[in-house]
Amino acid sequence: MPPMDSQSLLVVLAVLVVILVAVVAWLAVTLRAGQESRHREVLSDLHSGLNTSADRIASRQSEEGDRLRRAVADELQRNREGLLSFEKALAEKVDHRLGEIGGKVSERLDEGFKRTNDTFVNVMLRLQTIDDAQKKLEALSSNVTSLQNLLGSKSARGALGERQLEDLVRNMLPDTAFDFQYTFPSGVRADCVLKLPEPMGLLCVDSKFPLENYERMISDGAEKVSITVFKSDVRRHVDNIALRYIIPGQTADGAVMFVPSEAIFAEIHSRHRDLVDYALQKRVWIVSPTTMMAVVNTARVVIKDVEQRRQIHLIKDELGKLAADFNRFQARMDKLATHINQAKTDVEDVQTSSRKITERFVKIERVELDSNKPSLTLVKPNAEGNDSE
Repeated sequence: MPPMDSQSLLVVLAVLVVILVAVVAWLAVTLRAGQESRHREVLSDLHSGLNTSADRIASRQSEEGDRLRRAVADELQRNREGLLSFEKALAEKVDHRLGEIGGKVSERLDEGFKRTNDTFVNVMLRLQTIDDAQKKLEALSSNVTSLQNLLGSKSARGALGERQLEDLVRNMLPDTAFDFQYTFPSGVRADCVLKLPEPMGLLCVDSKFPLENYERMISDGAEKVSITVFKSDVRRHVDNIALRYIIPGQTADGAVMFVPSEAIFAEIHSRHRDLVDYALQKRVWIVSPTTMMAVVNTARVVIKDVEQRRQIHLIKDELGKLAADFNRFQARMDKLATHINQAKTDVEDVQTSSRKITERFVKIERVELDSNKPSLTLVKPNAEGNDSE
């Protein structure tokens, strides 16, 4: 039977007390008359039983209490030891985890600091780039302002166009193929002449920059009056070039009007075809820097082709001279071969004479050695005296 705790014992005691009170009440009612002695005995027995039960219950309760306290103490000790062990393991695990977290946090912080530093460096570089760009923009703005001031002067615009034309021509043609500020016998001076092969001859190039009327036409919204003034200005330039730079017998049968602005050139060719047709009638070709490159490149090809043809004629002349020299060399070689053959014949004759002389010396030596036959040594040379040398 499992031990009863103190609360269960109290419940049992209370139940017994209630039963005792009930029994006493019942006895008091049923045995009230004439049973007082028995009643007292019963009460005495009941009191004795109750006291015995109470003592037994108290002793049992004390034992159960001691057992419960020991069990609780043991359980508390085990729980304490378990808690200490768990606390130690938990502390070790927490320390290990905190170490890992600390390492990762340190790594993340280092990485974050590095990224922040890289970002800061990139930002500084970008700011430096922006600052440099700002300085360049300021310089460009200053240059644009200077260019606007420069283009405001007609003489400055003319010098700018001539300089642009000169750079373009010098970069593509040899020095012998052009001339700047060329003056004709009549006193007319051209900005540039291209020295092309005949029958083309000298091709005059004049730089014109009708900027003012063009800007006025653009700013006025292409009003009819501004367009008329602009077209009249271009026609005047075409007439001037055709009159001054197309000279029969001295220049090519046409001239070039160089417009330094691509925008003005595009305006003329896209919206004012009548100006282009008018210039062609006057044998004047309107060109821009881009199309002038094509003209100069064509001139370079023509000059190169003519130079190659001239070189071919020179090569043919030199080949003819080389053939004549070779013929003389062949004749002299034949003559030398004849002399060599004659010398060979003479050498063979000399060798024959030398061999005969050697043979005679041998015979003479034999005669001197043979003392018994002197007459024979004298007769034999006379017998061979008719041999030719």
